[in-house]
Amino acid sequence: MLSDCLFCKIAAGEIPSEKVYEDGSVYAFRDINPQAPVHILVIPKQHVDSAAEISEENSALAARCFEAIAKIAAAEGLGSGFRVITNVGEDAGQTVRHLHFHLLGGVKMGEGLL
Repeated sequence: MLSDCLFCKIAAGEIPSEKVYEDGSVYAFRDINPQAPVHILVIPKQHVDSAAEISEENSALAARCFEAIAKIAAAEGLGSGFRVITNVGEDAGQTVRHLHFHLLGGVKMGEGLL
């Protein structure tokens, strides 16, 4: 855990969140500024800055996040579809330097990404 990382603090329970899923490697919580009816952030508990930092040594964390995403989407009733987004770097809109995936659903989304 990085002492100044917001998401590390949330995963450790130091900052409150609306938890929707947790296991030994992954923590998921509702976004405080939702962009869709269902907007959940899925993070590895171990700190990784972004998808650009995924390596052979830590790639299992990303896999565990996607395993959790499948479970969460089913539990949230997103069988008709959902979107998963991760931002890497300031130009892409990454505001918290901790790998996280936005699980978005509950509404029909367009084909465009922007």
